[in-house]
Amino acid sequence: MPKSVSSSEIALGDRPKQIQLSRWLYRQLRQAILDGRLKPGARLPASRDLAKHNKLSRGTVVAVFEQLQSEGFLSSKVGAGTWVAELPEAPLRKKIPLPEVLRLPSALQGLSFPHPGRPFRSHEPALSEFPIEIWSRLAGRRWRGATVSVLGQSDPRGHRALRNALAEYLALSRGVNCSADQIVIVSGVQQALDLLARILVRPGDPVWIEDPGYFGALIAFKNAGAKIVPVPVDKDGISVAAGRRRAFHAKCAYLTPAHQFPLGVAMSLERRHEILLWAQQAGAFLIEDDYDGEYRFTGQRIPVLQSLDKRENVIVVGSFNKLLFPSLRLGYIVLPSCLVDTVLAFRFGVDLNTVGLEQAVLAEFIVEGHMMRYIRRTCELYARRLSALQEESRRYLDGLLEVSPIRAGLYTVGYLRNGMTSRQAEIAAAGHGIETMALDRFMLERADLHGVLLGFAAFKEARIRSGLEHLAIALERALKNTRVG
Repeated sequence: MPKSVSSSEIALGDRPKQIQLSRWLYRQLRQAILDGRLKPGARLPASRDLAKHNKLSRGTVVAVFEQLQSEGFLSSKVGAGTWVAELPEAPLRKKIPLPEVLRLPSALQGLSFPHPGRPFRSHEPALSEFPIEIWSRLAGRRWRGATVSVLGQSDPRGHRALRNALAEYLALSRGVNCSADQIVIVSGVQQALDLLARILVRPGDPVWIEDPGYFGALIAFKNAGAKIVPVPVDKDGISVAAGRRRAFHAKCAYLTPAHQFPLGVAMSLERRHEILLWAQQAGAFLIEDDYDGEYRFTGQRIPVLQSLDKRENVIVVGSFNKLLFPSLRLGYIVLPSCLVDTVLAFRFGVDLNTVGLEQAVLAEFIVEGHMMRYIRRTCELYARRLSALQEESRRYLDGLLEVSPIRAGLYTVGYLRNGMTSRQAEIAAAGHGIETMALDRFMLERADLHGVLLGFAAFKEARIRSGLEHLAIALERALKNTRVG
């Protein structure tokens, strides 16, 4: 039976100055009903009384009552007043089991990347070194001179000027052989892999993945229903002989030939010819991830595998998100001509268009020579930082961890020499404010490698030195506790 409720019994919150009075009253009454403070059957005070008590106009109260009544929260009857309506009971929320494809992969579990980054984050460049002033000037110029073609970007390949600039840049810096029409602009390597996996693979199709290898590729191909075939990596790169034995008729293989992720080795020339021969014989595509091939600190840069490809078996994917800055969200796919139309048709059903203005800015950044100058400058910088990491590691981590002698990329591998597992070392480091990634996050079947990734590109020499000191303390204490336990 409805009970009488006076205006003083309705507790309303303070009225923020920036919110309309009618909106404030509506929210307060609605929330009071939803929270159960105004229960079904409870009678509201007369609109005149509520208005007087809260210093509102009666018209405002009447309008709010009418709105809540139209939404089913209130009921009213002429001469009988207004009261809270009976609301349908919300059904209990059932726990829906997630499909396996939507579960967080074990490789990603427990990872967090707070900002600013801490030594030794492996996936960030030296953001403080990026020429923001130049980029801002180019962006301002593009906005001031924006054309309808840029604002209405509709080519699923991406901005024409960027693709032209990329074709020339990739030919000079990475040895890529392509035309602008073979390039498709994407948000990064992960989108590229997701698109390619869904186009090239049917459920159950075997796909070679490097072991250890990039878990982003593993996720993309698993999502497409592929049968993952782990293929071990040695000092010359992926073992083609092992891949042939395990799945000769695989549909494709994911590779990082210039700087294998995560071990850092470069695929030998002999191994390159081997895998190209296999791809031709099996009718397979090779997806070459050239994620940081620009950064090699000794000898000449290693050209992409695609430069040796005469049968159009190699697809090159790359990104500017690590090369320049992560929030840029621009990458590319260099496709064999036979795949261009298929990828464009599929891409049209995924996101229709690409982001035009950032692409126009990046095109000018490349054409005006800023890209090449930035790479040369950061290459020298990263070489010094890697040298500091390698030298200081011998001082602080002797007998605990041995840093790889490979001089390339944005990160290196520290191999554990103290009997600890990769995950034990990662956890110990995190406890002392050091950010590393365990090697076993990237291993599919192998269990013979123990170590952590150590990024150096984003950190000055002093922070690298301090980070190594803390890492040494972390490993020593963890090892001591393990022995005691």
